[in-house]
Amino acid sequence: MDPEAGDLVIRVTAMPTDLNPYGGVFGGWLMSQLALGAASLVTRRTGHKAVVVGATDFTFPGVMVVGDELNVYAQIARVGRTSLTVATRGFGRARASEAQVEVAAGTFTFVTLDENDRPRRAVAEIAS
Repeated sequence: MDPEAGDLVIRVTAMPTDLNPYGGVFGGWLMSQLALGAASLVTRRTGHKAVVVGATDFTFPGVMVVGDELNVYAQIARVGRTSLTVATRGFGRARASEAQVEVAAGTFTFVTLDENDRPRRAVAEIAS
């Protein structure tokens, strides 16, 4: 595993309901897993509710099949005035193997909310 990939935030197995019409794992499912992992990291690091306000730079360099394990890694790439940008990478691992291949990557922008669901100032020092 690439140590630059960040924190392991999700580990999940691809199931038959996660497939596209061609029998491969649906890219939308991969994107949603990346988003869930990124949100988990932001909430854990800030201690506040976090909502996605943008998603960009998606790539799908590899493929997964049903039964493969997806490992999602995330790291905070940028802290703005009220937003945090999180880089995510997903790695697939065949069920009976230790070898992993990158299958998805994307960038998410979040805003954390206060108790009134209003954007709050981003924390300059994010706890690790």
